[in-house]
Amino acid sequence: LHQPMYFFLSNLSLVDICFTTTTVPKMLWNIQTQSKVITYKGCITQMYFFVLFGGLDNFLLTVMAYDRFVAICHPLHYMVIMNPRLCGLLLLVSWIISALHSLLESSMVLRLSFYSDLEIPHFFCELNQMVQLACSDTFLNNMVMYFGAVFLGGGPFVCILYSYSKIVFSICGIPSAQGKYKAFSACASHLLVVSLFYGTILGVYFSSAVTQSSQSSAAASVMYTVVTPMLNPII
Repeated sequence: LHQPMYFFLSNLSLVDICFTTTTVPKMLWNIQTQSKVITYKGCITQMYFFVLFGGLDNFLLTVMAYDRFVAICHPLHYMVIMNPRLCGLLLLVSWIISALHSLLESSMVLRLSFYSDLEIPHFFCELNQMVQLACSDTFLNNMVMYFGAVFLGGGPFVCILYSYSKIVFSICGIPSAQGKYKAFSACASHLLVVSLFYGTILGVYFSSAVTQSSQSSAAASVMYTVVTPMLNPII
């Protein structure tokens, strides 16, 4: 019941390493050189890979929630359902959707106009900050961002909640305490990663909504852009 889970966890660790690589080296270089400059091409490239690997994190966590749902709720059919072909297909679909979404968001930013000397109140080229600082019409960009947040962010989150609601009901139906412990331990690592990922994102969202300060929002976003992805491979 653990083999496909380790397959997805290894891919999640790889994606998280790539995710932190898009922001941390540049941030450390800026601190070392005391220079906060990035080129336009570098900014667009950083934004593309940040959205790509952030979306992949989201989709992989959803796929892993489905994997744990099948393992706990349908253990006798687990190896039939979660066969290597389906695992590879789920991973491929996650990559394709994330790449297309990231390409769309980056292409929408390319059509915007900016002032020649622009200051981004963040430690990396964050998509929302870039759109807000544009000096041209951003209606289409905002619509694409909102639809992406609802369908590609909220949709997977709802699927994870549904999967774990089924898992909880199944675990509660197990008569022995040892059986409950085994069932819970089969999804404990994924549950911890999900809690860290969505907990930090929601924390950053609510803290920025309350404080309305770009500096505090940027400092809080370090949690889900740096700290959480670095902890996931350890977990």
